[in-house]
Amino acid sequence: MSEEPRHINPWIIAISVMFSTFMEVLDTTVVNVSLPHIAGNLSATIDEATWVLTSYLVANAIILPMTGWLASMFGRKRLLMMSVVGFTTASFLCGLAPTLGSLIFFRVLQGATGGALQPLSQAVLLEAFPPHDRGKAMGFWGLGIVVAPILGPVLGGYLTDSYSWRWVFYINIPIGIASIVMTKLFIFDPSYLRTESRRVDYWGIGMLAVGIGALQIVLDKGQEEDWFSSNLIIVLAILSAVTLIALVFHELTTDDPVVDLRVFKIRSYAVGVFLMTVVGFVLYGSMVLLPVMLQTLLGYPSLQAGIAMAPRGVGSFFMMPLTGLMTGKFDPRKLLTSGLIIGGLTLLWLSTLNLQAGYWDIFWPQLIQGAGMSLLFVPLTTVAMDPIPRERMGNATSLFNLMRNIGGSIGIATTGTLLARHSQATTSMLGAHVTPYDTAGQLTFNQMRNAFIAAGSDPVTATSRAYAAIFGMVQRHATMVSFVGIFQMLGLLFLAIIPLVLLMKRPKRGGAPAAAH
Repeated sequence: MSEEPRHINPWIIAISVMFSTFMEVLDTTVVNVSLPHIAGNLSATIDEATWVLTSYLVANAIILPMTGWLASMFGRKRLLMMSVVGFTTASFLCGLAPTLGSLIFFRVLQGATGGALQPLSQAVLLEAFPPHDRGKAMGFWGLGIVVAPILGPVLGGYLTDSYSWRWVFYINIPIGIASIVMTKLFIFDPSYLRTESRRVDYWGIGMLAVGIGALQIVLDKGQEEDWFSSNLIIVLAILSAVTLIALVFHELTTDDPVVDLRVFKIRSYAVGVFLMTVVGFVLYGSMVLLPVMLQTLLGYPSLQAGIAMAPRGVGSFFMMPLTGLMTGKFDPRKLLTSGLIIGGLTLLWLSTLNLQAGYWDIFWPQLIQGAGMSLLFVPLTTVAMDPIPRERMGNATSLFNLMRNIGGSIGIATTGTLLARHSQATTSMLGAHVTPYDTAGQLTFNQMRNAFIAAGSDPVTATSRAYAAIFGMVQRHATMVSFVGIFQMLGLLFLAIIPLVLLMKRPKRGGAPAAAH
């Protein structure tokens, strides 16, 4: 192992790891808007093309919790280099893919090689900065984690419309090369983190792959398959539950676990992981809902919907560095509480929208919400990671990131299901009031019928078109009521978890710098 140069500025280290992290997180959402183009170009249906997303998320989720163990086996720098090289190569192959099958295979490689990047970069950053500056480090790291998923649809829409869906993958190549060079030059393994010849926990790896993989497919495909009406979903759900329960017992009793679950004995960390899971649930759930609402109800084209989502990223971008500075000066638990309150209130604000909402009605709550998310994200990471010993940091960051991603997957699955089911129920409820005996309904029907006749339709066609138009109006209002109800639920969920912040301990002040680099 080469001798550690301790004189490297921690901000150079931060920039080195942020290249790869931003690139990997961006890829979780950048492909979404390109799916119709990918399906058309590769002669597939949209349903078949969604496996391009699912395959990436499944491979990513399997590798994430194993990162700490892999780093102890191969060394952190070597694993980081291997991951960036693998991710960049897989991105290039995804861009060249001639068939949907080959694209899905390369996406699995991309997800597997990218899975380690988030926890590795977080662990490196937490160790590169002294304890009293970790808030700044997490503020910088949070920029990538929060801004990248929001920027993804905008960038994906622009590249697909202007060039081709293949450029969504090619864009990773220069970023990957820059990351490889900077990682090679500026990142070194700390002295206490030595590669170990440990017994390989094959049972743990197998159960982790099956359990997490099955869970991710259930969450990603559940609504599409109508949940437990599908035998596939029932089998995968049972397989996931049984395997993950067995995994917990196995990992707590084996001497060389692939995932060290004993870290959950640390109270601040355990509470922090739960809070981060809920944050992932709300953040990703609301992030998927809003563009769907803009496109289906308010008539925004896909690129305009992506741009309309940008204020949340702008709010986070400007607030993250400030939050990093404040985390070192104030009790982070107070900042975390403020973030939860702002996040909850802005979601309740979004729940007041209606079909007449304009751009600025969506702009302001999102901008403030973005600022609130940074007030939430940075202090939560800082407080949760503060009591973790340095040699266990890689394992702790792996589980922390895994639970945020699983929370996000559950959030997307839950909001999608609630939207579909609640829209149907509300359509029936509202439609029951539109009858020939309802004065307003009869008046609207007659006006529409007369308008269609005036436009040249015969009376029979005009009557059927008037009925269809009224049903369309009922559906739009019912869907809007459903969106509003889900935003309200997410806002109340944020406010409900505020008391849990009291269970976390205040981070220690000062202390010796973490001798990482």
